[in-house]
Amino acid sequence: MPLKNQTLFILAIIFSICFLLLSVFVTYNPVPVTDHQISLFVQKYHSDFWDKVMLAISFFGELPYSLLMVLIVAIIFFIAKLRRESYFIISILLSGLVILAFKNMVNRPRPTQFYVRLVEINRFQSFPSGHVMSYVLFFGFMIVLMQSLKNIPKLTKNIVTYISAFYILTIAFSRIYLGAHWFTDTLGGFLLGLICLIILCYFYFKGSPKVREVRKSVPLDNTIV
Repeated sequence: MPLKNQTLFILAIIFSICFLLLSVFVTYNPVPVTDHQISLFVQKYHSDFWDKVMLAISFFGELPYSLLMVLIVAIIFFIAKLRRESYFIISILLSGLVILAFKNMVNRPRPTQFYVRLVEINRFQSFPSGHVMSYVLFFGFMIVLMQSLKNIPKLTKNIVTYISAFYILTIAFSRIYLGAHWFTDTLGGFLLGLICLIILCYFYFKGSPKVREVRKSVPLDNTIV
């Protein structure tokens, strides 16, 4: 196994263990004191303006907008003759099944008005955060594509990279501010998003034309250890 793939495999294992341990923890501790304190701290200073800002940050994680975002971006890549990339972007939609499966298994209740200020009312269970998971996976993959594709203009790469990084860095704060999730929900979503992103990138780079060309160009003698 190449060193790069081995590193990704080790990271996936570490993130998976952390996610499973966190899942067990929140199952037996639905409202940890630390979670409550973090929510109170984040919501301490609020206003109508910040409510709108945080709702705007979370916008692309809501149905049907999350679905439309993935489809539109996939179509753009397809039109740009990056068909293989468009197929991988479409595959991100499968993460919805993953998030629903874990939400049902852990079955953690959402924060209530008794504990936090509710700006947004949500369906489904609380752990892990689907918004955080989908943002890390989708926008993380956008950053990976911008760094690996050579024929995209530098300005486009920078704009997409910076916008994607902004959403990844702010979505967890947004979900806590809105009262939609506890901190551990967002942490679980972040870990699960990284796991899915590693798996997606592994298959993307494994079957990429450049990787196949490199493998073909390696002399037969060097492939025998």
